[in-house]
Amino acid sequence: MSTPYPFTAIVGQDDLRLGLLLNAVSPAVGGVLVRGEKGTAKSTAVRALAALMPEVSVVPGCRFSCDPVTPDPACPDGPHEAGGGVSRAARTVELPVGASEDRLVGALDIERALSEGVKAFEPGLLADAHRGILYVDEVNLLHDHLVDLLLDAAAMGASYVEREGVSVRHAARFLLVGTMNPEEGELRPQLLDRFGLTVEVAASRDTDQRVEVVRRRLAYDDDPAGFAARWADEERELRDRIASARALLPHVVLGDGVLRQIAATCAAFEVDGMRADIVMARTATALAAWAGREDVLAEDVRRAALLALPHRRRRNPFDAPGLDEDKLDDTLRDAARDEGEGDNDPDPDGPGDGGGGGGGVPPQSDGPEGPAGADTPDRAPSGDSDAPGQGQGQGRTSGGEQQPVRAAEPFRTKMLSVPGLGEGAAGRRSRARTEHGRTTGARRPQGALTKLHLAATVQAAAPHQRARGRSGRGLVVRRDDLRQATREGREGNLVLFVVDASGSMAARQRMSAVKGAVMSLLLDAYQRRDKVGLITFRGKDAEVVLPPTSSVDAAAARLESLPTGGRTPLGAGLLKAHDVLRVERLRDPSRRPLLLVVTDGRATGGPDPLALAARAGRLHAAEGTASVVVDCESGIVRLGLAAQLARDLGGSAVTLDELRADTIVGLVKDVSAAGRAA
Repeated sequence: MSTPYPFTAIVGQDDLRLGLLLNAVSPAVGGVLVRGEKGTAKSTAVRALAALMPEVSVVPGCRFSCDPVTPDPACPDGPHEAGGGVSRAARTVELPVGASEDRLVGALDIERALSEGVKAFEPGLLADAHRGILYVDEVNLLHDHLVDLLLDAAAMGASYVEREGVSVRHAARFLLVGTMNPEEGELRPQLLDRFGLTVEVAASRDTDQRVEVVRRRLAYDDDPAGFAARWADEERELRDRIASARALLPHVVLGDGVLRQIAATCAAFEVDGMRADIVMARTATALAAWAGREDVLAEDVRRAALLALPHRRRRNPFDAPGLDEDKLDDTLRDAARDEGEGDNDPDPDGPGDGGGGGGGVPPQSDGPEGPAGADTPDRAPSGDSDAPGQGQGQGRTSGGEQQPVRAAEPFRTKMLSVPGLGEGAAGRRSRARTEHGRTTGARRPQGALTKLHLAATVQAAAPHQRARGRSGRGLVVRRDDLRQATREGREGNLVLFVVDASGSMAARQRMSAVKGAVMSLLLDAYQRRDKVGLITFRGKDAEVVLPPTSSVDAAAARLESLPTGGRTPLGAGLLKAHDVLRVERLRDPSRRPLLLVVTDGRATGGPDPLALAARAGRLHAAEGTASVVVDCESGIVRLGLAAQLARDLGGSAVTLDELRADTIVGLVKDVSAAGRAA
């Protein structure tokens, strides 16, 4: 077994270390979600935490790690008699992104359950993680139904496996840690809320700190055992401190004044539900125990708020998580004044606070720098505008380029879907064969049986009962009789936006409406679990502003900063989209694309630009790409070019007004049929 990197050797990342340590002191806090860019020691810190966890005593031979003092009466390996146990190190169990449901919760032998009435159960990762750590790297890429199962088990402390009325339950209490890179997509707000704490991590911009990180990592790689030995004393001290804090935790007093501060803070920041209040109370108690105190102070409440509230403040996927610390201080000060406890006002600049950093962690280095601001791609000014009269004097820069305008208020759009039946990743857009959904038929299982079709299984077994010597009431079932249920649900698609950013779109009110429509479609894509990509065209060429990604908020950020101006290379935009889709089909053949072209249909620049756009559109139609053209043409005189483009694409056209859910009717059509008819 390889030697893990020592927890105390991690440089900086104070918030990350504090969040993990608080959960080690009090698992009731509810786990921690670590958000940050790649290469910031997220996985290293989680794996290193296992060495600091106290040993656990388990019933010998129990696959579910029952406590010998209070064994689980419903344990599938039980019943156990209370008595002596054996000690072992706490486990860190990693859940792979591609794990199946059976691997997570366990598998039940349906054949034996039907024919013998025996609950033959093979434990999953939730059983392995009981009384230890369950680590999910890239939790934002985990399938939604697995995340639901995982968080339900974490909330209830138990896992349930149901197969056609046969049920198995076992205890599943663990410290849940998830890591994610927000650039690859966000978790749903309701799932974010199920994590007790969240911390943001970023690489330090301090040269000395970065040098120390590299120095320690190279030393560890050269001699892992020797490097760990040099940090053994610090590891032992931290392990003892965790044990002491755990022993002190039941004696910590959470006064009414502190509870009022917690409630006032959650109310002031308008967090939904009561989970935030409970998590803050548990976190503040753990902070007091970590500091060696039996009383919870206002500074504990402040630090608990910075860890427990930022991810609960998001109202939509385009909101950045965070907390206004000035508002937090004012709220705590007002609550303390109401209770006559003004002397306990938090001091943001006071010792040991560090502005919400990892106070209480053995000092090693300065805290990490905050995340750098989002980069905005550089764009050179385009050539002459094909609508020189639009937007003049309203933010025009040199070269005819318009400064970015803000998007109009998003609205609810009608669902656009890909026709036919797919087999892509689970989502909420287009019809697909999935593991979850309504049952549509039965087939012989290919591999392990996951969803039994009971009627089809009985029908297959019935003709053979006499030959198999059936004598009692039970049905004699063989493996060849088992039938897998085929189910139909919804899949997520690749929604590729091709947005006209030329001069013909440059009128500020018009471009604001266009951005609002695209933002609305992006919000819809987020809710339906799609990947998204963004291509813009203006000037002389088209640009992939955002390659296909699950990070819908990244697409929204690119859209907000999008300038306009120049000619309209519509054909170049469609050809660029064709190249992107060709590559994506090779990467993920099962994910079907939906092309959304946002334009007024005009094409300028180069020889015969309209003919080039038509040929590019027919290229998409020939490959059966589902497409919708959002017609942005305005004014009294309309040329109808967007509708012609939709016919070339073999898709549908809809105006900005018709895009709204309450006005659009019958937009989604069979692309192949529409294309052939055109």
